[in-house]
Amino acid sequence: MDISSEHGSQTPPTDNVAILLAAGAGSRFLGSEHKLLVTLPQSGGASIFEMSLQQVLGAGFAHIVVVTGAANIPPTKLAHPNVTVVHNNRWADGQSGSVVMGIHEAQRLKASAVVIGLADQPFVTAEAWRRVANATTPIAVATYGGRNGNPVRLHESMWPLLPNSGDSGARDLIRLRPELVSQVDCPGSAADIDTQEDLAQWT
Repeated sequence: MDISSEHGSQTPPTDNVAILLAAGAGSRFLGSEHKLLVTLPQSGGASIFEMSLQQVLGAGFAHIVVVTGAANIPPTKLAHPNVTVVHNNRWADGQSGSVVMGIHEAQRLKASAVVIGLADQPFVTAEAWRRVANATTPIAVATYGGRNGNPVRLHESMWPLLPNSGDSGARDLIRLRPELVSQVDCPGSAADIDTQEDLAQWT
């Protein structure tokens, strides 16, 4: 199912909690510091992580859960009344564990759905977060030029179907249950910054 921009500009429902995954090692970046802490030249001095978080904050979520791990993100970069931080000590076990931790915190916040994105995708726009949050299917996926990307919205009925370990996150669920998925056309880009070469493309 394809959904156009009809959902644009609506504030996310209050029972939708955003989860920003920022726990991975970023080992492919091969820089002197963790990739999430690297400054993006066009961001006015903000790091990759800060730019990603700014987009989520700009979307208007009442609650945002940031799952940290390998990167030593300064507490000042996480300080916001709408942000809750949970630390994944087992970040090396893969993304799925971080997703589960984020959902556990969302349950504490009385969420009925979560909208999950990655902190190394700073060009996912606030509008993309809003559009996906306002989808009504059990699973909603942002698309860019017809290609699936992030963020992804998961209704609470989908949470028990997610893996507890490994690096697949929600990808396998999306692939195995296409009848539950809506694709939401979004502005921006879901490009990851995984390597120095990726960063160079945006400088």
